[in-house]
Amino acid sequence: MMKKLVIALAATCVAAPALAHVTLERNEAPAGSSYKAVLRVPHGCEGKPTNVVRVKLPQGYYAVKPMPKPGWTLEKVRGAYEKPYNNHGTEMTEGVTEVVWSGGNLADDEYDEFVVRGSLGKDLEVGSTLYFLVVQECPDGAAERWIEIPAEGQTSGDLEMPAPGLKISAPTGGH
Repeated sequence: MMKKLVIALAATCVAAPALAHVTLERNEAPAGSSYKAVLRVPHGCEGKPTNVVRVKLPQGYYAVKPMPKPGWTLEKVRGAYEKPYNNHGTEMTEGVTEVVWSGGNLADDEYDEFVVRGSLGKDLEVGSTLYFLVVQECPDGAAERWIEIPAEGQTSGDLEMPAPGLKISAPTGGH
């Protein structure tokens, strides 16, 4: 009994640091589907509030519409896509590539979610991962940069500041 308790406690301690990372609520979605990215920001910046959340969107995630947040100013940065996408019969060559929520106040001891909705390319490779690069900025210029992408042979768990990743699964029959 004691051995099981020690193992359970050890597993909890190992898993606990992952809770401090910015994560996606759903970290897997089929190619060719629409996807609502709910980015969970679990705290401010080392004792200070977060006032800006920047999200660089991955290529392959297009026709993005961010969700406004009361108390935050929303900015949509537009840019060219690496390749065109067919969005319900309309060819898209550019769109929102970064979303910035600013002017808010996420205290270090509070949690919040930032949401964008878009479409995943039909030709995304099954088993590949799209990374959402997130930067939390604080009033004194400090920042938490969740932008590390695992190298071959690594996992997000090997990184100190991993970017939230979305694993692409096989397409389903509908949208």
